[in-house]
Amino acid sequence: MTEQSTQSSAEEQRAPSGIGYVVGGVLAVLVLGAATRFFEQQVPKWAAGTDFAGIAKSIEFPVYAIALGLLGNVVLTRLALRDKLAAGFKTEFFIKTGLVLLGASINLKLLVTAAGPAIIQALLLISIVFGFTWWLGGRLGIEDKLRALLASAVSICGVSAAIAAAGAVQARREQLAYAASLVIVFALPSIFLLPWLAEVFGLSDAVAGAWIGGNIDTTAAVAAAGALAGEDALQIATIVKTTQNALIGIVAIALTAYFALKVEKRTDVDARPTIGTFWARFPKFVLGFIAASIVGTLYLQWGGDKADISTVNDLRTWFLIFAFVAIGLEFSLKGLREAGWRPVAVFASATVVNIVVALGLALILFGNFQVG
Repeated sequence: MTEQSTQSSAEEQRAPSGIGYVVGGVLAVLVLGAATRFFEQQVPKWAAGTDFAGIAKSIEFPVYAIALGLLGNVVLTRLALRDKLAAGFKTEFFIKTGLVLLGASINLKLLVTAAGPAIIQALLLISIVFGFTWWLGGRLGIEDKLRALLASAVSICGVSAAIAAAGAVQARREQLAYAASLVIVFALPSIFLLPWLAEVFGLSDAVAGAWIGGNIDTTAAVAAAGALAGEDALQIATIVKTTQNALIGIVAIALTAYFALKVEKRTDVDARPTIGTFWARFPKFVLGFIAASIVGTLYLQWGGDKADISTVNDLRTWFLIFAFVAIGLEFSLKGLREAGWRPVAVFASATVVNIVVALGLALILFGNFQVG
């Protein structure tokens, strides 16, 4: 009887219904992603001539995507389908693909020759904020892998940095989901808060853009906030954020080395990290990001059509939309409650430090910077 039960269980695992749930999860993401694009394009038209016209124009796709993802989360949970469909949400795949495609629009020559202040700001900001987050997490007794994810997310570029760190330190999936949830919770208000504060403080476009790009954790949210602050601010914000994005690999290598050489040797004294260990943990999508940037830069230098890059950018937007929808679908208040107050306190404190330090660096490095 036990043997028959085991065989039956194995057959159930191989049954088409499992594949059906994965397909269903992917379809849920695609449908909500299409709805996101629809609302992004139609809401400004619906609001034209009303008191909400300005607000409608300023809302970018990340807001719609996450809102629809959260709504879908509630509906699917009520129907007892969310957990069954979760395998098809594919958050990491959508984000990694979107980041690789992002590389095609980044001119490496511009970053190297014209973005010196952005590089300096990125190096200093990441070092200060990462160090503070790691220190505070240690003081509050947060487990090493989780604080590595939190420190990477808040200091570099949110979910994508957390993914890279998770691969480097071999974090648990629930730890990554928790870090991603915190990124979204803190990034959404920043889309509207920072452009407003930049106007209140009377910051120049360059300083406002550098502050937004250095502080907001996700690339899509930076684009949304930069657009609110103006075209010139958006250009600087994009350069600063993409410079930080390019440093994901360096941080991932550093974390891989630290965990392999120090943290894991606490429990395995015979551990001998090899080149293979580093390679296995290194986030391969970072290489795709760099390769896409090189190809895009050379393509334009050799007379390629900018319209082709625009097509790639549009495709990138679709993947980022799917990623934000999936994040909304995977968001779990239960996970936040179970983690307790300490990780939230660490992330919130690090966010405040990030805001202050990023503003100071932006004023110093971009105070006299002229856009264009």
